[in-house]
Amino acid sequence: MAQSSDPDSRLHRTLRLISGAAAHLTAFAFTIYIAYVSQLGTSLFSWHPFLMSLAFSFFMTEAILVFSPDSSLLHSFSRKARVRAHWVLQLLSIFCATLGLGIIYYNKIVHGKPHFSTWHGLVGLLTVLWAMGQNAGGITLLYPKLVQRWTLSTRKLYHATSGLLGYLLGCTSLFLGMCSLWFSAHVTGTLWYICALCPLITGLVVMSQVSNAYLYRKRSQS
Repeated sequence: MAQSSDPDSRLHRTLRLISGAAAHLTAFAFTIYIAYVSQLGTSLFSWHPFLMSLAFSFFMTEAILVFSPDSSLLHSFSRKARVRAHWVLQLLSIFCATLGLGIIYYNKIVHGKPHFSTWHGLVGLLTVLWAMGQNAGGITLLYPKLVQRWTLSTRKLYHATSGLLGYLLGCTSLFLGMCSLWFSAHVTGTLWYICALCPLITGLVVMSQVSNAYLYRKRSQS
């Protein structure tokens, strides 16, 4: 009975391993497919969907899962090495997202179109700003003496929770982008639904992994 109720039982661990592998594969395949659909280099706009999917579907997914006890591709590395990998991936994500935002902003100026006039544009802007703030907050974990109001463990919990919310915002922005006229014109039928499932899959996996790594740990320590 004790073994069946243990959250770290073999069945639960196997399911987390499978879901983690699915998240890695989905993030990579989705980004590659968006690069193909965008036809990179054919127009300035073509870089926007690719950079945003690279930022939020690939780099950010990998940055979060690097700490997963079940799904990390760097599980055999030291904690210090995984922290560095997390920072590098997050900085790459911010760089791609900022560049993608700048490209679509300039592209709209060139074509005389209004800025942030859709839910996709508004949520996308909020996501980029949230990610910037999240990265700034992460500095307090690297240099704990900067903020001494909360304990390090409390700050880690806040950082993980805020990061999860930001990641889900990114998934929402990607989904809204797939509802745009441009994407709907290039991807139709079954392929559209498969693409729409991608941010849902990675979002659910990341939410489960973060909850298991932080929230369950808090309950077990209480």
